[in-house]
Amino acid sequence: MDSPSEAAADTEQDMTGLAEAQHRSARLPTHWLRHLVTVLVLGLAVHLLLPQITALQHSLDVIRGMTWWVLALAVCSTGMSTLGSGILLNAIARMTGDRLPLVRGALIAVASNSVGLVAGGIVPAGVAASRWVRGSGVGIAGALVTLWLPVLLYNGVLVVVTALGLVNLLLLHKLTAPLAVTFAVILAGISVVIAAIAWGSRRREEFTGLVTRAGERWAALRHRPFDPAAAQASVARIFHGIDWLGEGGWRGPVVGAGLTTFFDLVTLYLCFVAAGHPLSPAVVVTAYGLPMLLAKAPLTTPGGIGIVEASMVALFASLGVPKQVAVVAVLAYRLLAFWLPSLAGFLLFPYLQHVAGGQGTWRMPRSRRRQRRQGYPPPPLG
Repeated sequence: MDSPSEAAADTEQDMTGLAEAQHRSARLPTHWLRHLVTVLVLGLAVHLLLPQITALQHSLDVIRGMTWWVLALAVCSTGMSTLGSGILLNAIARMTGDRLPLVRGALIAVASNSVGLVAGGIVPAGVAASRWVRGSGVGIAGALVTLWLPVLLYNGVLVVVTALGLVNLLLLHKLTAPLAVTFAVILAGISVVIAAIAWGSRRREEFTGLVTRAGERWAALRHRPFDPAAAQASVARIFHGIDWLGEGGWRGPVVGAGLTTFFDLVTLYLCFVAAGHPLSPAVVVTAYGLPMLLAKAPLTTPGGIGIVEASMVALFASLGVPKQVAVVAVLAYRLLAFWLPSLAGFLLFPYLQHVAGGQGTWRMPRSRRRQRRQGYPPPPLG
């Protein structure tokens, strides 16, 4: 059995490998595919938003009549949603026998989301969060769990909310084939991941061998070196996290993810109240889930910009909400729940790098040409 120092060294090697993989992945010549998909999605967003311009002109009257103290409550609800993310990270730290202040966890969640917004999605966001968590005094095992557990829980909660919304649409006879197909595809992808984890947790040796062989083939295709021991150690640490969840450690993280989504829904509801058009919770849930789940999908716009707004407005309009009200309320919600926290996250970078003692430092290279010139050196994990 490995000593604590050897286990820590192995896990340090795992996280270093993850950082190296993240930096080297930008070398792939398929980067043009990401740009193409982004352009196509942006085109779809423009196509969906153009019909809303007329409604936007009529929305000025709605803006003038908004109840500003209700918007203040919506701001407080956004803060509570952020605190839910802090509860999740705090629970992960406690699960692994460490301690992370609640407010620090919330700030890390906000800042890491901003990293994902500019650096390409959940992988860099997870790496940034794990670095800042590690730099805040949490052990390497807890930092490694931070890479994958929050994303899994957030998406799981969104799947439940989306399923409830689709059931409501079905009861109202307003469930269209494209909505059903979109949800089915997303649900199938998440189900495959969950099934793979469940199968792997029962057959760990087979799963570890499968991951090792897949990693070797992927490295061979890219003409890169591959360390089987590091890959096997990474899989082992993931299984350790699953074991902690199975021993009752799942309660705190699930509560944190649930509170984050609940107060995000409350923020959306309060935006409609402020616009003078209160809605039933069922309507809010119905129009919330699928757009937010689409925002989490790979190869979409950063943060679902354009897609979330357009699809939410369309769903609310289909449920009988006046379009001018839906436009104002949805844009107010996105300002409070997405844009302001994203901007705040960028401002938090220096603070988190300072309190993490340099271990949480995250930098994004200025250009792909500079990345190639620098050879993608991963920053030290400490």
